[in-house]
Amino acid sequence: MPSPLLVRPSKPDADGRVHAVTPESAGWTYVGFEVYDLAAGQRVARDTGDREACLVVLTGRVAARAAGQDFGTIGGRANVFEGPGWSLYVPARSSWEVVAEGPAEIAVCLAPGTGALPARVIPPAEVGQETRGKGSNTRNVRNILPDASPHAESLLVVEVVTPAGNWSSYPPHKHDRDDLPHESQLEETYYHRLNPPQGYGMQRVYTDDRALDEAVSFADRDVVLVPKGYHPVGAPHGYDLFYLNVMAGPTRIWRFHNDPAHAWMLG
Repeated sequence: MPSPLLVRPSKPDADGRVHAVTPESAGWTYVGFEVYDLAAGQRVARDTGDREACLVVLTGRVAARAAGQDFGTIGGRANVFEGPGWSLYVPARSSWEVVAEGPAEIAVCLAPGTGALPARVIPPAEVGQETRGKGSNTRNVRNILPDASPHAESLLVVEVVTPAGNWSSYPPHKHDRDDLPHESQLEETYYHRLNPPQGYGMQRVYTDDRALDEAVSFADRDVVLVPKGYHPVGAPHGYDLFYLNVMAGPTRIWRFHNDPAHAWMLG
């Protein structure tokens, strides 16, 4: 029986949507996440209501409008492994529209907002890149909306590429307590892509008391929900792993706590 934390893509609806994670469907408060597969010329438009949005162009190009502004064509990646992509921040109490210029895949990251910030494009040149870890714990991070960025009210958005055979979100860490400055409470989604796509990966989500302890085998384009607990990810030999993380909580800051059983390796 599949884990309750595993969300598989559905058949595209009329708008091309294949994922629709809401706070209600996830059983939490803050994070929403959607993915759209768009055919050439296909249009999608949405009002944001009381949610701010970050549209991440995963592949392809789209003509984009948001909050009454025309942002022209954004995007251009052939695949998510080739480098940073283009994103569009859209404030709450506004709207956005994209029209695909050829086949395109976009992710829509959602969290509460007031509409206080302007819409803006986040080009690849503004995506901070860093390499974390060493050896088989090496992974490459692309910070789209990190907590140091002033350009969102709630959203934290990051892409990570983990080479085949490596671990990520490791040593295991968590961020499920509102205990600043030591730890922040953040819900999180992982949208996984694999290269080549017939692969699989492994993610464990567990708490100290093991009241939650799920070992999830995910496939290309699956979403894993992390409502609480530690959440390490493994990429099997032969399959590079990409994931798009969306986080949000009561305070827009990322402070995590390492599992004490495994923190020794950081020394």
